[in-house]
Amino acid sequence: MSGKENSLKEKFRLALTSTSKVISDDFTLSNKDSREKSKDLNIIEIDDLTNPSDFIRLRAETDSVALKKKFSNDEIYKKNLPTNNSSRSLYNIAEKIRYESLGGKMLKGIEKNFNENYSQIINRKRKDQLKTKEDVSVSEAFELYMLKNFHQINLNPLTTKMLNFWEKDFQKSIDNHKKYLQENLENQNNYSSRFSEILEEMDIFQSEDDDEKKENNQNQEQDNPSNDDRNKDSEDNKDENNDQETQASIDADYNVDEFNLDEQLSDNDTDEQNSEQIVQKNIDNINLDYKIFTSQYDEITKAENLENADEATKLRKTLDQQLVGFQDVITKLANKLQRQLLAKQNRAWEFDLEEGLLDSSKLPRIIIDPYNSLSFKKEKDLEFKDTIVTLLIDNSGSMRGRPITIAAICADILSRTLERCSVKVEILGFTTKNWKGGQSRELWNKNSKPKTPGRLNDLRHIIYKGADTHWRQAKNNLGLMLKEGLLKENIDGEAISWAYNRIKKRKEERKILMVISDGAPVDDSTLSVNSGDFLEKHLKKMVKFIENKTEIEVLAIGIGHDVSRYYDKAIKITDVNELGDVMISQLSSLFDTKKKFH
Repeated sequence: MSGKENSLKEKFRLALTSTSKVISDDFTLSNKDSREKSKDLNIIEIDDLTNPSDFIRLRAETDSVALKKKFSNDEIYKKNLPTNNSSRSLYNIAEKIRYESLGGKMLKGIEKNFNENYSQIINRKRKDQLKTKEDVSVSEAFELYMLKNFHQINLNPLTTKMLNFWEKDFQKSIDNHKKYLQENLENQNNYSSRFSEILEEMDIFQSEDDDEKKENNQNQEQDNPSNDDRNKDSEDNKDENNDQETQASIDADYNVDEFNLDEQLSDNDTDEQNSEQIVQKNIDNINLDYKIFTSQYDEITKAENLENADEATKLRKTLDQQLVGFQDVITKLANKLQRQLLAKQNRAWEFDLEEGLLDSSKLPRIIIDPYNSLSFKKEKDLEFKDTIVTLLIDNSGSMRGRPITIAAICADILSRTLERCSVKVEILGFTTKNWKGGQSRELWNKNSKPKTPGRLNDLRHIIYKGADTHWRQAKNNLGLMLKEGLLKENIDGEAISWAYNRIKKRKEERKILMVISDGAPVDDSTLSVNSGDFLEKHLKKMVKFIENKTEIEVLAIGIGHDVSRYYDKAIKITDVNELGDVMISQLSSLFDTKKKFH
């Protein structure tokens, strides 16, 4: 990135921050990169400024965040939150349109920014198949309805067609209240409570309520404690079940009532418990808009369970053949990286010991007085080993061929090298069990296809190597990444959440999460019945939470694609030949801190 581009971004960032302060009447807001930055401006990301559309989008997003700060009271928002989970996303859209409409009335420049940005969004919409009502999600159509009636945005032919499928449903429920809502834009309580009542009574959500009750009953049956009894024969199986239970507590039901969380927090006596509950509440808030249709078909499995030992050995040999041409490079890389990491240790000596290495600096006094005893020294033991690195590898279909081979080589090199430096390494993978939604989709079809079901596929999370397992014991597992038919869809946000849950429980003082991926999260089954940015939005929120609100450090390696739009620390490689210098520089910079080591 050029210095000129950086300078432009910084100037624009300052301009956006100044604008936010004025609009929101809050002069403590900040948009700088720091762990203490205001959560109110976290969503403003200056990824690119190459097109005029980038400036329009960022101005509109900045205005929206500042207006939320100025006009939206969080307590009122929560008080009127609909009990129907499916209604909450529409309630959120309605509140966003309310405070943006107030901003448009306050300043014409703000109104212009919104109009131009929404016009851009509308013109970018593409629907290859737009034949029935099922091809348009209710949240998409509702946003278009609100833009048309409250923002007075002119829809194009495509978005008009999208709205037409749902408009009569919205008109039936909202038109009689429209005048009241428009007159009460400045009274959030009146507006929100009325909208909440409207959404609760909308016919389109009645069938979804029944489906959710059925799904909750299914999940409760699955949580039967008797599942634990089946795994008493193996300690490893116990660990795996614990991981599944932890993941289920966060991911299985994202529509958590926020008010119950406040009561839970008050019940904890210790600071440590409170801290855990606050982190959990933050995750629940992130996942408030992220819905999962069902998690009963999800799977967390060890790699060795995917294939028999003979096939695993055969796949490992295939990987080793790929490594032959890079053997010299790998050896040099491992040695160089090892020297770099070990050089970060602050070496120190203990003197005047009775045993150890002879301290030659004290020899002159022996010569002067032979009755003086010999003096020895010894190098101090250091805390450098107290580190764990988790490698989370995208096992999606788009990684097939060269990308997944590069990812497997990355995992192999990093695991061997970091273990030489006494750094624990865990290697995880994520994909789905099936194409086209699998059993989750079948269940959805049987339940009359409720609207916006959320994630609609069966997850498969794979443990290739545990943190306490040596590389030699798990090396065959890495070859399983090349297994035919393994690579399917990728749902990155939940994979990040799973990896985070595993690493946060480790006792090591320093924790690093390294993600190897080839781009955006994609699952056709999920995206065909939800908004186009459903998975991407959850990934961004999850990554930002870990980067800004936890002590876990995150680094992403993009295979052939730039992933910096999702991760603050991200690099791109296109071939193993680039891997050496890139990894040395990035890992060295990660370890270039004294606060974690003594």
